[in-house]
Amino acid sequence: MTAVNNNTTSDYLKSLQAPTSGKAGDSNTGASSLGKDSFLKLLVTQLQNQNPLDPQDNSQFVAQLAQFSSVESLQNLNTSVDAIGGMYQSSQALQASSLVGRSVIFEGSATTVDTAKGMTGQAVLPSASTLTTVKVYDSTGSVVRTLDLGEQKAGTIPFAWDGKDDAGEPLASGDYTFKASGALDGKNTGLTTYLPATVSSVTMGTAGSPLTLNLANGSTIALTKVQQIGI
Repeated sequence: MTAVNNNTTSDYLKSLQAPTSGKAGDSNTGASSLGKDSFLKLLVTQLQNQNPLDPQDNSQFVAQLAQFSSVESLQNLNTSVDAIGGMYQSSQALQASSLVGRSVIFEGSATTVDTAKGMTGQAVLPSASTLTTVKVYDSTGSVVRTLDLGEQKAGTIPFAWDGKDDAGEPLASGDYTFKASGALDGKNTGLTTYLPATVSSVTMGTAGSPLTLNLANGSTIALTKVQQIGI
């Protein structure tokens, strides 16, 4: 009769409790990823093949059973957490789907503008500015309008564009880029801008990544980038 080392099951059970990149129960990812059923078979095999002259010590056997129970609890907990995560992600996607067709204010520099209606945006000033401007660029990269906001205090500064160029001529609707700058402590500094956009669809993120909103102009933003939701 072949003798089996009494520490074999204990060692394998400890290795299962260590963090692994494989899925529990998948025997193809290595010994450390074996499931509880495999270890139960290993324990039974050890008992069947133990040396009758040097049988399994009771304390070691109890310790192995305790480790087996701990492994089973951890696997059940992982399954529950994965299920909760899946339900949360589905719930988040359902809520985000209500944004389709609605306008959102997001951190960015480009958006689609209906020039017949114009648009409003925001620029963020970290400190007071003696000269604040917002330049509007068309799809070719040419400056079509410069909005002079003058002297401004620190904070979020609203600006509006009526869809016309510097000569007062109406422009065609389409994609436009907005670049704000301010004279901060005598130095011209680029500013963060918040612009409106219409959500066309929602893309579910993978585990650990946020949902993505697909905008009408073809660009995408993370749901976490949205500052305000409009109608």
